[in-house]
Amino acid sequence: MTIALPLFPLNTVLFPGLVLPLNVFEPRYRALMRDLQEIPEDEPRPFGVVAIRDGFEVAPTAVGLPGDDTADPGPAAGFGPDPAASFHSVGCVADASTIREREGTDGYEVLATGTSRFRLLSVDASGPYLVGEVEELEEDSGECAGALAAGVLRAFGEYRKRLAGAQQLTLTTGQELPEEPSVVSYLVAAATVLDTVTKQRLLQAPDTASRLAEELRLLRRETAVLGELPSLPAVDLTHRPTSPN
Repeated sequence: MTIALPLFPLNTVLFPGLVLPLNVFEPRYRALMRDLQEIPEDEPRPFGVVAIRDGFEVAPTAVGLPGDDTADPGPAAGFGPDPAASFHSVGCVADASTIREREGTDGYEVLATGTSRFRLLSVDASGPYLVGEVEELEEDSGECAGALAAGVLRAFGEYRKRLAGAQQLTLTTGQELPEEPSVVSYLVAAATVLDTVTKQRLLQAPDTASRLAEELRLLRRETAVLGELPSLPAVDLTHRPTSPN
């Protein structure tokens, strides 16, 4: 079964269970937020986040950028003649729990949470914003997911210690980490400093166990690399800025 889902392309990967703050200012995404606002706050207000494979998160003619900042760039601006080819094929449904108009502007401040994965089948660019035909992907546990999750949590703890040391930061203790394997897999995927292509590969893993096994390999590799570094600049590498759109 497929459904139509409004799309919000980003230069990042959203995982189920993770929070996504957005600053929305482009006409196409403002139109999407206006439509979502028509849905009562106590009901789901879903849209689809897809990572951009080839294209621009912000249209070249967006306000404040070079070009005609008074023109409506259109729903597919920056993504070429076939928008579907510009996006990764697996994305994440986001639920916009908070949509607030920014005072003195036409933009919105949005707080959304990832809920489930989907496969993007096609993209319709005929309306004010892109709409995808998608099918929801179930999360299969795979084999030995529980044991792998325990190993990933241990490896992630060591990785965090090494990362905090390399950044000359104090590691906050006492934080409770989840035990449910799929939650562990998504949390670690989001919290580890990895490039978009690697995060996308984790998102579209065939099952939880496969994702955890790949994370275990990545964490061991990254921890070893951090162990060879005397120090990194005192900036927060894990800080994820609000996505401007």
